[in-house]
Formats: sequence, C-alpha cells, structure tokens
Amino acid sequence: MATKKTSRRSTAKTSKMVYYFGKTKTDGNAKQRELLGGKGANLADMTSIGLPVPPGFTCTTECCDQYYKQGRKLPKGLMDQVHKAVKLLEKENGKKFGSNTDPLLMSVRSGAAQSMPGMMDTVLNLGLNDQAVVGLANATGNERFAYDSYRRLLNMYGDVVMGVDHHAFEAEFDKIKAEQGVDLDTDVDTAGLIKLCGLYKKVIKKHTGQNFPQDPMKQLEMGITAVFSSWMVPRAIRYRQINEMTGLLGTAVNVQTMVYGNMGDDCGTGVAFTRNPSTGANKFYGEFLVNSQGEDVVAGIRTPLPCESMPKWKAPNNKTIGKQMHAELMKMKGILEKHYKDVQDIEFTIERGKLFMLQTRNGKRTGAAAVKIACDMVKEKLITEKTAVKRIPANDLTQLLLPSFDPKAKKSASPLTVGLPASPGASFGALAFTAEEAVERTHAGERVLLVRQETSPEDVDGMHSADGILTSTGGMTSHAAVVARGWGKCCVAGAGEIQIDAKAGKIKVAGKTYGRKDVLSIDGTTGEVFAGEMDTVSPKLSGDFATVMKWADKYRKLAVRTNADSPADSKRARDFGAEGIGLCRTEHMFFEGDRITAMREMILAETEGDRKKALKKLLPYQRKDFVGIFTAMKGLPVTVRLLDPPLHEFVPHDAKGQKEVAKALGISPAKVKARVAMLHEANPMLGHRGCRLSITYPEILTMQVTAIVEAAIACKKKRVEAKPEIMIPLVGTKAELALLRAKAEETIADVLAAKKFKGKLDITIGTMIEIPRAALTADEVAEEADFFSFGTNDLTQMTFGYSRDDVNSFLPDYIGHEILEKDPFQSLDTTGVGQLVAMGVAKGRSTKKKLKVGICGEHGGDPASIQFCHDTGLDYVSCSPFRVPIARLAAAQAALA
Repeated sequence: MATKKTSRRSTAKTSKMVYYFGKTKTDGNAKQRELLGGKGANLADMTSIGLPVPPGFTCTTECCDQYYKQGRKLPKGLMDQVHKAVKLLEKENGKKFGSNTDPLLMSVRSGAAQSMPGMMDTVLNLGLNDQAVVGLANATGNERFAYDSYRRLLNMYGDVVMGVDHHAFEAEFDKIKAEQGVDLDTDVDTAGLIKLCGLYKKVIKKHTGQNFPQDPMKQLEMGITAVFSSWMVPRAIRYRQINEMTGLLGTAVNVQTMVYGNMGDDCGTGVAFTRNPSTGANKFYGEFLVNSQGEDVVAGIRTPLPCESMPKWKAPNNKTIGKQMHAELMKMKGILEKHYKDVQDIEFTIERGKLFMLQTRNGKRTGAAAVKIACDMVKEKLITEKTAVKRIPANDLTQLLLPSFDPKAKKSASPLTVGLPASPGASFGALAFTAEEAVERTHAGERVLLVRQETSPEDVDGMHSADGILTSTGGMTSHAAVVARGWGKCCVAGAGEIQIDAKAGKIKVAGKTYGRKDVLSIDGTTGEVFAGEMDTVSPKLSGDFATVMKWADKYRKLAVRTNADSPADSKRARDFGAEGIGLCRTEHMFFEGDRITAMREMILAETEGDRKKALKKLLPYQRKDFVGIFTAMKGLPVTVRLLDPPLHEFVPHDAKGQKEVAKALGISPAKVKARVAMLHEANPMLGHRGCRLSITYPEILTMQVTAIVEAAIACKKKRVEAKPEIMIPLVGTKAELALLRAKAEETIADVLAAKKFKGKLDITIGTMIEIPRAALTADEVAEEADFFSFGTNDLTQMTFGYSRDDVNSFLPDYIGHEILEKDPFQSLDTTGVGQLVAMGVAKGRSTKKKLKVGICGEHGGDPASIQFCHDTGLDYVSCSPFRVPIARLAAAQAALA
C-alpha cells in the first residue's frame, strides 16, 4: 500500500473555527483539505461550482486537535460560531432548527484530510424531539416518514453519542417486525414506528440512566463532540496505522442540512463511483435504495439495487422518476470528472424526485483499476502521462502481480454460490467468524477467510489480517467492499445463499455445512465461492500495465535491479523489467540436497586442507548457479555478495539433526556437538560473519570468486556477456576491504591463468555499506571499492540498536504512540539512517567522483524510500522480483515529484 503522510499544520488557536458553505456564502475551498478535511473541502468546492449540495458548515481539524489538547473539551468559542452558522442555515432554508412546526434537521459527519471510510461516526436527523417529530409529520403530510427519521436518530444518537450498544436497539426492532409479521424495516407501519421510538427512548434510559436530550442545540453540541471523540476510537487508530497515515491533526466535523431519501417511493439514497473501482471500466458504478437514508446503503442491512437498474424505478406519483434521476446522475458524472479530473466516490439523496449531492471524494480503487483509469483518462485527454504516472499508488501494483485461480481448475469445479465481486483477486483459507479470531489465527500462521454477515468498522483489524473477506449481505459499496478495495484485499459480498452461524462457527451453503477447519476459495473478480483450495496461476503483464511501465521508464532516473539468488528468480525479475541484479545472496545456494552436506563438512573441518576439500565439492554447484544467473541476465550487471551469515546457521542445533550430520559425514555425534557449541555466539549478527569469515577462512572467498570467474568464462565462450560485481559484505574499515580485494584480485588472476583465458572479463569489486562506521569513513573505504551498495536492513538494525528479529515485541507500541511513524525495516528512516546513506554517498564520491552507488536492502522496493534514494543521487535500487514494477513506477514518481 502507498505511504501516506500529511504535514502537521500549526495547532495554534485560530479565531475562525467554522466554515460555512451554501448559496448565501461559501468560506472554504478545495485546497483546504488539511483544515477542512477532504469532505469539507469538497463540499465547499461543489457548492462553489453550482452543484445541488444541501448547505451546511464545517468545524475544522484544528478544533479536533484543540479538543484533545484541552482534555477532550470543545475549544472555547466554537459553539458560539456554530450558533451563528445555524442561524445562517435557518435563514437559507426558511426553517428553524428543532421547530415544532416545520423543523430544520441536520446531519453530523466526520471528514479527515485523508479518507477513512466508515472508521468515524455519523449522526443523522439531529434536531428531532417529541414535539418536532409531530411538526415534521404535519409539515410533510407523512407521519410514517417522520417517525422513521426519529427512530433513526434515537438509534444513532444512542449508539454514537450516548454509548448504547447498537444491538440493544436492533433487538427491539426485531420484536416489532415479528409482531407485525414483516422482514424489512420499510414494511413496518406507522404505528409500529411510533411504538419503536418509545421503546428506543426506554433503551437509552435503561443503559445510560439519562433521557434522550430534547434540546436540539444540546443534541448538536454532543453530536460534534462525539465525532471529534471518534477520531481516537480503536478502529480509527488501527486504520491509520495500517494505512500509515501520520501527521494528521484530527477530523473535521461537517454539519449539513438534512435531505430525505426516506419520505416514500419517490425518494432514495445511494453511493456511487463515476467509474468501476474494481476493474476501472468507464461505467457508472453504484447502488441505491428506494425509501431509505444513507446509512442503509453502506451498512449492508438491506441489499441495494445497482444504479444501472435505476431507469426501471417507478413511483406511484412519478412513473419516470428513475429515468430522470439516472440521466441527472450521468450528467453529474461528467461534471465531476471534468472538474476533479479523477474518479469520484459520491453519496447522493433523492428527495421527492430532486437530486442532492452529499459528498464527493477521489474514489478508492484497486491496483488494476488505478492502472486502467489512468490510461483511459490520458486517452480521453483529461490528464497527462505525467499525471497518470504520479497518480497510481506504486504499492498498489502488487495487486496486479498476485496470482488468480487457474481457469482449468475453475472449469472442473462448481461454485457453491455466487455473490458480488466486491474486490478482485483469488483467495482461500479456513473460516474465521470474528475479527478477533481472524487476527489470532493469522498470527498463529494460519491462512483464514473472514466470514461475516456484514463487516463493520470494528472489524478493521480482522479484515486486514484475513486473506480474504466473504459476507452474506451488503452490496458493492458496503463497508466490506470499500475497505477491501482500498487495500487490494479479495472480497465477495452479498452472497445471500450463505447462512452464517457465527456463535457455532459454521456456515450452510448449497446443502452442506462448513466449519472453522474447512477451507473455501473465493474469487473477488467473479464473486464465485468454491469448496477447498483452488490452484492459482501467475499473471502476464501486458496492455495498460505495460503502457504504464513504458511511461515510468521514460521519466525515471534511477535504475531498478532485483535481489535474486537463482536463474528462475533472475528470469522472472528480468521479465518484470529488472536492469540487473543488485544482490545475489550466495548463502541461499548452500541449503539444497548435497550442497548442505558439503557446506557442513567444510564447517566441521578442523584443518585448512579439509576445508578446501569440502569447498571443492561446493565449487561446481556455485559455478552452475552463476552460469544460470549470468545467462538469464544476458549482459546485465550481477552483484554477487560473498558469504555473509554466521556459520552456525548452516548446522543443526538439535541432537537428532546432529546425529544425522555425523552419520552423513562419517564422524562421531560428539564431534559435531562440540563443533556446533564452538560456533555459538552470544550475538551472532554482530559476530563472526561477512568479511570476517573471509579473513579467518580465506579459502571460502577463493572458492566463491573462482566459481564466479569460471562461470563468466563459460558464458563468454557461449557468447553470453557476463558482468559480475563481487561484493564484500559487512566491511567496517578500509583495511578489511583492502585485504580481501587483494585476495579476490589474486584469485581472478589465478583462474584466468589456469583456464588460459585470453579474453577480457568485466569484473568489478565493491562492498556493502551496512555498518555505520563504513558510512562515516566512506571516503577511505571508497579507495578500495569500485562500487557501494547500501545494505539498509543491517544499517537500520545497527543504527537504531533494534534487532529486526525481535522488534515486533515493542514496535506496535512505538507506532501507536507515534514515537516512530512506521516500521523502519519496511520504510527507510530518512532522518537517521538516511543521514548515514547520504554521508556515505557524498564521502564515497569525494574520493571517486563516478563511484556507482545503489541500495539492496528491503527498502529498495518501498516507494517512500525510493524517493529518498532519488533525492540522494543513488544510481539504482534493488528489490525482490515482484516489487520491480513497483520500484520502476516509484522511481518515475520520485523524478516527477
């Protein structure tokens, strides 16, 4: 996922805390996202360009910041400004807030600078009370609508503001529906709703000891307070952590005039995207519900209708309403995309045949959709190539590289059921029925699907942990669908044939029962659900993806290499556009079959002669691997790191394993045990490893360099150009590198002489900068190096003093308290570790002006780290094969930033 950071604004108290938007005046604009939140800024902007937006006002994110700094108290003077804004709203609407005759009602919604769908709270119909509901019924001539609105307020206010569990209200509603013999909320009659409102007030009194407040202004004040409070609820905090949202002041609060989608059959509400956010197709993609309010659509309580079916909608008093509203929405699609030049995620309400826009924001989309939309908008001349390149979140390309279900396997299997293809991808796992269960089982190493009737914001951790999400209700714009798409998580929603018994941990579908140990496969592209684990196939990159990569390569300055240790990985990376190998970890070549036996024989040897004898057995394996890698890379540079890990990693530490080694090598178990004990180190990652091994056992270096040179000669004879770069790891002093460089050069000369090779080989010798001292003395180290490659994994470990193997015991707390913005092993710490990198580059090039410098740690595939590498003047980044396209795009974005 792309790293998200917003610069923290000044939190000094300002005099203006409320920004109005309406026909009378509009204070804010689209550029004030940090102050007004994304929703508030866009409401002001939509109003200013003449779209049908119900008027309202926004309390700023700075107010939220002050709210927490003052001990969860509203800033002084805020409610005075709110009162003035309410007076302006009353004047503009010709109605009085909380009136007993024709009341003005309001909604209160959250809206941070970055979108957090469903994570914070909303309250609708504020201003209703026991008298106002009668006035609303009389004014509209619709008693059912009035009490439907009141029961919604009592439920949402009781839940969000007063802390009463939502299920307490649902239990009462279920009783009313049972009494009347109906299933849907919309089938409950007026008398039932009047009775329900009374029951809801009793629920509030029972659970809180307080009556529901009848004063409209008190409702509004407490509603604003509740939305500010929801900024720090666990689900919102966790969502920000998952999406690496840091530096935000808080949420704004948007107070807006209510328009009603629940007044009857000529009313409705909906959520839509101007293009398909799953596939990117240029087709209006949305859902709506007749006679409903907005929360009904996103909550997944009722399965909505697709907007494409809207022209068929007919009301008793308006036979053409569907055609009219659909035509207006299509017009709105064009206006919004032309204005914002991006896909928009909108909320709308239709009140008695009139369309109102409640929100617009840039729509969250899958990686595949992001690529297609960017390419299509360039063709449509809405945006330029450069804008397209900058717009696609580089990390989201991962989704295009994930496997899909094998068509052959799908052809021979029958789906258990088909739901809605809410978020594409292929996923399988055992069934988990709660968010907590999904987290726990995933942490235990299990692959699970989160199966829910419908997800809620409280499920965010489980949704993130699970391999995929399956719901029995909800539509394409439900909470599960929107959040899953934002993460690129496979999701099938609204699979209504599935009966879920979460308490028993079972589901029933197609006449069969499945439990926690059973595995299902879900296809988020088609909505199909299958029993068992289905085979997958890797994607082929072409079409729009190839176009985006071509654009990226046009603008980027950094070269992109890969970390690869086998011919297969090398070929895969080259197919993804890698321009060489930045890190070939030779130790990975020693763990297979006879190789590990020979390696252990070398380690257990007591004399140099015995070690050389064992190394002679390893030489052919090394040479063969290098020939394969050089051949796969076809003349591109290959940086080969000499043996790096401590020797104890290659030997067994249990009695059974030691006995097996002893038998294989024909020596006593006691001898193996003694040698393993001798290799033990208190802190092996700071011990006898890297260049230190080659200094103690130079024969290891000799064998590896011999294999490299012999492989290069073999390739040369086959007319395959090989460009090996020998990298000596863990150097901390110039003297270490000087000694080992001399040994490597001597070996190269010896091999050329032994092979009687008269041609020219292009072999360079450099080092990995992964010890702080090497960066600090890089000007000296560069005297012996043809190139530097920063090993930022170890450099981070040594700079912070964090063991990357143990960091998870405290890192979540550090990120939660914002001691650290993000995991420094995933995204480079540019202010600390980055200083060492920048210093190493500057000092190294002060000695050798054209010194080639790259990075080969995990950070080489992280977009934020790539931006730093570009700014620091590195020549290349290196990352795992599947992150090569991500790095190519991120490097272009860095160049265009």
